Amino acid sequence: MTQAPAPPGSSRRRHDREIIALAVPAFGALVAEPLFLMVDSAIVGHLGTPQLAGLGIAAALLATAVSVFVFLAYATTAAVARRVGAGDLPAAIRQGMDGIWLALFLGIAVIAVTLPMAPGLVDVFGASDTAAPYAVTYLRISSLGIPAMLVVLAATGVLRGLQDTRTPLYVAIGGFAANAALNAALVYGAGLGIAGSAWGTVIAQCGMAVAYLVVVVRGARRHGASLRPDAAGIRASAQAGVPLLVRTLSLRAILMIATAVAARLGDVEVAAHQIILSLWSLTAFALDAIAIAGQAIIGRYLGAGDTEGARQVCRRMVQWGIASGLVLGALIVLARPLFIPLFTGDETVQDTLLPALLVVALSQPVSGVVFILDGVLMGAGDGPYLAGAMVVTLAVFAPVALLVPALGGGLTALWWAMALMMTVRMLTLWLRTRSGRWLVTGATR
Repeated sequence: MTQAPAPPGSSRRRHDREIIALAVPAFGALVAEPLFLMVDSAIVGHLGTPQLAGLGIAAALLATAVSVFVFLAYATTAAVARRVGAGDLPAAIRQGMDGIWLALFLGIAVIAVTLPMAPGLVDVFGASDTAAPYAVTYLRISSLGIPAMLVVLAATGVLRGLQDTRTPLYVAIGGFAANAALNAALVYGAGLGIAGSAWGTVIAQCGMAVAYLVVVVRGARRHGASLRPDAAGIRASAQAGVPLLVRTLSLRAILMIATAVAARLGDVEVAAHQIILSLWSLTAFALDAIAIAGQAIIGRYLGAGDTEGARQVCRRMVQWGIASGLVLGALIVLARPLFIPLFTGDETVQDTLLPALLVVALSQPVSGVVFILDGVLMGAGDGPYLAGAMVVTLAVFAPVALLVPALGGGLTALWWAMALMMTVRMLTLWLRTRSGRWLVTGATR
């Protein structure tokens, strides 16, 4: 007897439960990450302005270095989730170990570059003579933790692919608490100054990496998966990550162009731009959490050969993205009298950022769709298309943004250009998902 299909409402509720179960812990883990820098800044700030300036420069360099390798999480999530969907847990964990080994090797390479080049990198950022020594000290010590940071990225991808976002949340909370305690103890208790802050962060990051490895190694032993580095598997992980690296670099270029254009508009405009960019990044955490759920769920469905299930969850997640964007946009508008004074008391800056902030609020539903479809295609392992789409977006955005000061436009015009950029991204991603070409099934793509 053929079983009757589940009612549409039942299917939606099942998808909603899956999305919430993965997205809520993922959001907590994402929010915990920037708190590391906030703690460092709060503690180092009491040492003096040069120390805080040095920390800011070094932290920007470290954030750039680590963000370039975020593909370690994204590509690993998709690859592991496919094998989970195919019912092959040993192969899923083996795939995850390949990503972790790749992260370790890349981290060692970054150390080899950063240690000797630290003074030159700091000079590129235009550090003052008083801040530069502190920046170099913090950068050199903190770079020793980069392998651990990259292992954390890859291991997070493994657990997300295994449909586990709770463990990354717990590890992030533990790492945040350890970082705060170690910073206070080493900076003030041991009198190490900014070097103590760097060592505290390195130790906390290494502790997080060890916690992840314990979980993954236990899973590998339970399912009989090999822990040894496999050259072919590591090479395959690197090849899968290259398109996502191109995507990430293109996105970073867009953000750098926007900041450069804002700087050309004037000090007031660049100050207002940084505030808006911070808020824009904060809303991105909420949307990215849903996208992370999409990566894990879509990969699993395609690994199981269920294209209709993948389509259904994609449609449901787009609805989530639009709804989340509408809520975030409304919150930005309604809460602006509360949060704008927290960033600046300068009325000129406030007046400048307000109309641009409204553009951000209006474009949040578009951002919601972009983040969701980005996550869906990542979960499908559709990296080459994502890379090409982002390069096209960069090619459209760059000339429009660079024309803003030439045509006498202000900060609001720049953020309309950012809205255009998100719209182009939405169109390219929508065309791909509508085509169905991303629906490639099987344990591997």
